[in-house]
Amino acid sequence: MPKLSDSMERGTIIRWLVDEGQTVAEGDELVEIETDKAAVAHVAPADGVLHIVAAEGTVCEVGTTIAQLSGAQLSAAGGTPPGPVSANGGPAAAADHTTTTGTDALVAAEAVVQQAAHATATVATGDAPPSTPLARRAAAVHGIDLTSVTGTGPRGRITQGDVFRAAGVEALRPTPVTAAAPTTTPPRPVAAVTTDSSKGEVQVLPLTSVQRVIATRMAEANTVVPAFQLHLDVVMDEVLAVREQCRDLPGGRPVPSLNDFIIRAAALALRDHPLANGSYADDGFRLHDRVNVGFAVAAEGTLLVPTIFDADRKSVGAIAADARELAGRARNGSLSPAELSGGTFTVSNLGMFGMTAITPVINVPQAAILGVGAARPQLVRVDGDIVDRTVVTLTLNCDHRILYGADAARFLADVGRLLESPLSLLL
Repeated sequence: MPKLSDSMERGTIIRWLVDEGQTVAEGDELVEIETDKAAVAHVAPADGVLHIVAAEGTVCEVGTTIAQLSGAQLSAAGGTPPGPVSANGGPAAAADHTTTTGTDALVAAEAVVQQAAHATATVATGDAPPSTPLARRAAAVHGIDLTSVTGTGPRGRITQGDVFRAAGVEALRPTPVTAAAPTTTPPRPVAAVTTDSSKGEVQVLPLTSVQRVIATRMAEANTVVPAFQLHLDVVMDEVLAVREQCRDLPGGRPVPSLNDFIIRAAALALRDHPLANGSYADDGFRLHDRVNVGFAVAAEGTLLVPTIFDADRKSVGAIAADARELAGRARNGSLSPAELSGGTFTVSNLGMFGMTAITPVINVPQAAILGVGAARPQLVRVDGDIVDRTVVTLTLNCDHRILYGADAARFLADVGRLLESPLSLLL
């Protein structure tokens, strides 16, 4: 089991993309693995014949052998097959495979040679060019003729990415099983209470790896972190006016949402408030050099937080483009672990559901998280007159171990000031 993210301790095998005994080439996609952050396709580290050790649905610790690759090319040349290789590229543990001797070894070697020769002949004589299993599946979904696709994989093999590029812009995004609900993972047994229970029939829905990690971190945030909240109403009329002007810009660029402006304002304020961009550790405060803002996305059955890296150095338009791309891939389960890591601050917006204000749970170990409510009309007094304004309530939930009240208040005030003078966000 490869370590596919910094925080990954175990992974779940969603499904094997290559059949038992099939010959694969280095770089071919072998297996879809659900980590603590996303579902990821893992590739073959070398050429060989695949021998599956861990079945679909198995949860394995990092470093556990999940498959072996026995080399067929040396056997075909009359040499001795190399030892099995685990799917993470290292030697397979001796306990995970059986060593044969004498006649058994000759029979096994001959079977490997015949299997490799059959696979090679199939590729050589078939009408379709060499391609990975995911590429063939994507081609079937999008109606792409593989003979018209140029392969960029090892030895010209067609990859899934080649098929998506051939399908056009709308098909650039893969459609793997989502991290929240892998349809091929065998479900746990559903338990039901007796019919005379006061609660009726009860179904037990098994947790995915992502849901289990979320539950652990949320419990940690509410039991370990001494949190406090600050609230600020921000007048958004100027932002709304600038946003309307963006609709008339040429080039077909995406119109930034209110959340894109808020991410930009938070990123600029974080640059001036390093404690808010830091995290608490037992050995001291850790202040991060980069401003990487994560934003919460509700995917099916789970909550993901993709990261916009260096958000303080990006324009509102660039943030809008990144946010749309990341949110789309969060919902179809194609985010990589790297895109779900590295955040130094988080924005969580439930305004689209009409919530006046929200107090999100801190994304440990970050120092704070910003909750965003709905943009709503409100009567306010301006220069002695009562006027209509559009107001958004921002809630800053803070880790009091690193971010004290006055520091948090100054940071939130700067976010509000930037939003009420949005031209500063465009510089």
